Amino acid sequence: MDIILIAAVTANGMIAKSHDEIITWSLDLHLFRKQTTGFPVIMGSNTKKTLATDLDERQLIVFHRQDDPKEILSKLDSKKCFIIGGGKTYSVFAPYLTHLYLTPHPLIFGKGIPLFFELDGNLELNFQTLVEIDPAKGVYQYQYKVRRDIHHTR
Repeated sequence: MDIILIAAVTANGMIAKSHDEIITWSLDLHLFRKQTTGFPVIMGSNTKKTLATDLDERQLIVFHRQDDPKEILSKLDSKKCFIIGGGKTYSVFAPYLTHLYLTPHPLIFGKGIPLFFELDGNLELNFQTLVEIDPAKGVYQYQYKVRRDIHHTR
């Protein structure tokens, strides 16, 4: 199964200004909807609280700190699933990721929530493709395949 981290990030790698921010700056919501519809999406409880709309036509799985990511993934019967946030959830699922779909936006937060909170070592990525979102604003989604060999601390 493909386990895909999908995120809109600022130019300095932040996914939000705070844990309770309703994201209004993301220009790739239409692409997010298209890519995730029909597949399970996994998110942390704080991310669930920030959703402005329901994620219909997707199996929603809310991850809690006491949950076992390996157990959650083993119960899924799908060719792919998406990890949709936040930073702590991305960190916990990092050892299982097969792909990253990142959309950098022309924005910098002075303070914010980083893409990963706790990640030992590196995620080695192989570029796969570039998806056009808004060329006039320089917004594209970068799709990477994860090469294995990361070390993760929870």
